[in-house]
Amino acid sequence: MIAAIAPVGALLLSVALLLTGNGLQGTLLPVRASMESFSPLSIGVLGASYYIGFAIGVLGTPRLIGRVGHIRLFTAMVALASVAPLAHALFVAPPFWWLMRGMNGVCMASLYLIIESWLNERATTENRGAVFTIYTTVNYSVITLGQLLILADDPVKFPLYALASILVSVAAVPVALSRSPQPAQVVAARLPLSALFRVSPVGAAGCMTVGIANGAFWALGPAFVLQSGLHVSDVALFMSATVVGGAVSQWPFGRLSDRIDRRLMLMISCIAASASGVAIVLAGMYAPSLVIPAGFLFGVFSFPVYALSVAHANDMARGADFVAVAGGLLMVNGIASVIGPLLASGTMQVVGAAGLFAFTAVSHGVMALFTLYRMQRRAAPTPEEKTDFVPMPAHAPRLGDIDPRGEAPAETGGPPEDGPPSPDGPGPDEPPPEGEGRQAAA
Repeated sequence: MIAAIAPVGALLLSVALLLTGNGLQGTLLPVRASMESFSPLSIGVLGASYYIGFAIGVLGTPRLIGRVGHIRLFTAMVALASVAPLAHALFVAPPFWWLMRGMNGVCMASLYLIIESWLNERATTENRGAVFTIYTTVNYSVITLGQLLILADDPVKFPLYALASILVSVAAVPVALSRSPQPAQVVAARLPLSALFRVSPVGAAGCMTVGIANGAFWALGPAFVLQSGLHVSDVALFMSATVVGGAVSQWPFGRLSDRIDRRLMLMISCIAASASGVAIVLAGMYAPSLVIPAGFLFGVFSFPVYALSVAHANDMARGADFVAVAGGLLMVNGIASVIGPLLASGTMQVVGAAGLFAFTAVSHGVMALFTLYRMQRRAAPTPEEKTDFVPMPAHAPRLGDIDPRGEAPAETGGPPEDGPPSPDGPGPDEPPPEGEGRQAAA
């Protein structure tokens, strides 16, 4: 394990610092917005602004890297990202916060792209799986730490905003001092969304559900806790418990899905996530002390949905470039992450705090029904046709590059020239006929 970490240690340290600062902001800003009496819709727009900026960053960063290079762009984006939390503290007004949150999304997407490109270059065939696992573990661990840092001071006071800025600023140091050569030019690779839904309706719909439901959770979860009559300390514990639940469940859920129809595991996860959302609503109304345990269960069942959906889509890819499929799924997730906070905040505006997790419960319930419908329509891939499950967070823009499932070369290096399967061929979510098996990574 040490041998796998050594070549990428500086990059992982930068990731840890960046995500700690960003995790702190992700909880701090909705809490402060609630304390400043922002409406639920304003808080929802705040969350959506981040994802809009993130999508812009993903699309625009490759061109900027081509113009100025990785190091200069990384330095510029760190500078801008460190400005955002300070600006939030200096001027409290919804439109200004929306603008700053969007700018932060652009910066974080660019920083992710640069660091993950470096990780991809430094990882080898022998250690790629270990690097990916460590990277995912770091993601969940430091986001939890960042959320807990809100307990260090009053969210209305300046120190927490300064701390978030410091963490992001210091993240530039390990990369700037690294002797690793700059990676190759970032090239965006993704399937058209229409082709993606043809390749795997369940995989694409699952990533959309995660964006809608979990995007709403990240944007409005802190506001829900405060509006339920709990305290700022409970916000930190609730958000952290949810992330921890998601971290501990990914591997067992994934390994079980390698042995049974992955869609069945996805449906069970969505049903349980829907039930957990209802449990959070009831706890918030009648037993606030149970909100945090219910949040843990919500994380256990809702967070693996993304990785399960990606794994199923990869099973059905039929020779399409895995990186292109992963890029398309992330784009679906990003678009849905903009929509989710807006819809959930509107629901909260009408029915109150309970509207958030009522919304996530309905979202997961609809996904469970859709998965059941698709299971009746198409047969499951055989175990030999499946790729291995890999735990992953849903917020990083180039996970496909370092995912060990992408090691096997694709037949064309991109989407098949003839496009998605024809109407006369195997349908969506249907494995190819015997003798035409997919290329699966070891």
